Amino acid sequence: MTRYNAPFEIHVHGDVPLREDVAYSQIQDALKPLWQYAGARSLAAAAESTYEDEPGIRFDAEAHLLQMCWTVPGDEDFRQVIEEACMGLNDIAASGAPLEVSFYDTEFDEEDGASEEEARDDFMMCFVGPTPAAIMQAQRDLLVEDVVHVMERHFDASELGSVVAAIDGLFTERFDALVSSMQLGKPPRGHGGSSGHGGGRKPRHLH
Repeated sequence: MTRYNAPFEIHVHGDVPLREDVAYSQIQDALKPLWQYAGARSLAAAAESTYEDEPGIRFDAEAHLLQMCWTVPGDEDFRQVIEEACMGLNDIAASGAPLEVSFYDTEFDEEDGASEEEARDDFMMCFVGPTPAAIMQAQRDLLVEDVVHVMERHFDASELGSVVAAIDGLFTERFDALVSSMQLGKPPRGHGGSSGHGGGRKPRHLH
């Protein structure tokens, strides 16, 4: 049902490559936790975002790409919902992909300078993919991109080969440990900390 006075506006952002044989009905089934959370009876009914300037949830049939830039009111229970949706997407994904999930405190007023409270904003990363290896590849690619972006402020890109190699080594060790422990059915997830401290609020994605 519709959530009035929800403590958060929750934004889901990311593109998921899908297998060529995937039909819209399979996408709707995979994302059922999301559209049910929004109080809708179908994916189409929930596809529009809270904000008109966001594309919402779209399926590019020609590119076989699920595009998500979608905001919904909600609470902390959305974390379980997005995890269930990711498990559904694992079954239809063609390759690994990251999904950003941002929680924006609806009660925090940025313009209220007298407020001593900090926003309860939070941020988490979820990863989907057809196999644990594909998920780890998406994690690895995102981490390399982030690390290189930061370090290029101080070093030339040609100097960062050893850093990338070290990251690759860490993921190789993680995957080997995953295989040996036979936990292939439970893909790993990366989570970020709160973005409401120190550097100000993380801006919404605007398109």
